[in-house]
Amino acid sequence: MMKMTGKAFAKKLFGAKYERLPRTLFMDVIVFWGLYIAGFQVQIASFVRVLMISAFTAGVMWQALSSKDNAAELQHMLMLPHRCREFVFSYVGVLGAYTVLTKTGLLLAALLAVSVWKPVEIMGMVICMIHAVLMAAAVYDLRKYWYAGGLWTAGIVTAILLLGGRLWFCLLLLVNSLFAVLILWRADGYVFYQKESKKHPSGIPLCPPAIIRKSHTVRQRKRATLWRYFFRYLICHKNYLLNTAVMWCVALVLPYFLREMEGLSVVPVGFAILSLNTPICILLSCDPDLEQAVRFLPGQKGCFCIPYCLFIFLCNMAADIIFLLSWQIQNGSVTAQMIAGAVFFALQSAVLSVLLEWFYPIRGFKIESDLWHHPRKYVVPVVMLLLAGAVSSCPVLLPVLLALLAVEVTVLWK
Repeated sequence: MMKMTGKAFAKKLFGAKYERLPRTLFMDVIVFWGLYIAGFQVQIASFVRVLMISAFTAGVMWQALSSKDNAAELQHMLMLPHRCREFVFSYVGVLGAYTVLTKTGLLLAALLAVSVWKPVEIMGMVICMIHAVLMAAAVYDLRKYWYAGGLWTAGIVTAILLLGGRLWFCLLLLVNSLFAVLILWRADGYVFYQKESKKHPSGIPLCPPAIIRKSHTVRQRKRATLWRYFFRYLICHKNYLLNTAVMWCVALVLPYFLREMEGLSVVPVGFAILSLNTPICILLSCDPDLEQAVRFLPGQKGCFCIPYCLFIFLCNMAADIIFLLSWQIQNGSVTAQMIAGAVFFALQSAVLSVLLEWFYPIRGFKIESDLWHHPRKYVVPVVMLLLAGAVSSCPVLLPVLLALLAVEVTVLWK
């Protein structure tokens, strides 16, 4: 039973013939070899590697467990006779393999290529990944007791920061993994099942009834606007709000890491990094029904894309304003040129994100985590970094960039 359940979920995530797995492993090898022959080396402490691998693996595993794309398969599986323990461990095992092989593998390849490591540390990294998968699943099981899961997570993060460089730290992770296994041992398969949210006939997803009852504006106003839809979308997806809050925290601490680099050129680098807010840039890709509803009627390109662009622009500007305020507090000397740069980079990244979403939406994804970690998410930040370097080295290019931005806005409007 456990083997059949695992095989069913594996075929969904890796393809009918597991064709996705060889492509992913080949990409990991290419990334490792490309960075290794480049000779680029970075001194990374052991506890930093442990924290990066653990946090990234646990985050992706949590996204995979929270994905509603598995709801139909889980519902069908749970309707059949099954053994709870076998079902839970097969499901967690397959999602863990998906997380480690398709997501963490790329990060591990990059870390091994650019840092100095010992062969024995490979086993430690493997233990970190397994521990992160098991702990994320156990905390997900305990999400009703969020305070307990939060304290447990804070304790492990503290232990990594204080003891992550010790060789015997892997024993602590093994003991904690055993504790997570005991929690999953008593878990029920229904704890991983999430009902699909109801949708309006137009394809726009609605909030849960509790949220609708609390929002009198949704019930009383007859005409819904795109802006209300955008904000309701964020309210209905708490993980999107959490990602936005994380970007604001990054904006607070980023000036501390950039202050050693003198000059105005480092400020656009911060703006480029803060444009990595993936969830708000995949609105059409993650909801094909909404995309179909938007494209169905004529003239909807400008009516949808312009408000969507302004929405992303405001989200980017919020992070940029926090970055500039933190820069002023830590480093001082925020100029009008920096403020103008914040407006330009926030608007440029918003326009590029909407153009990508309209003309090149992401297709064929398995679960929502594939959208969050799709390589396309790096296109806009990389372009922003290139623009930052171009403006810093040749300021006369700024009028040309402004003209290109005007052309892009015209394309959105038409």
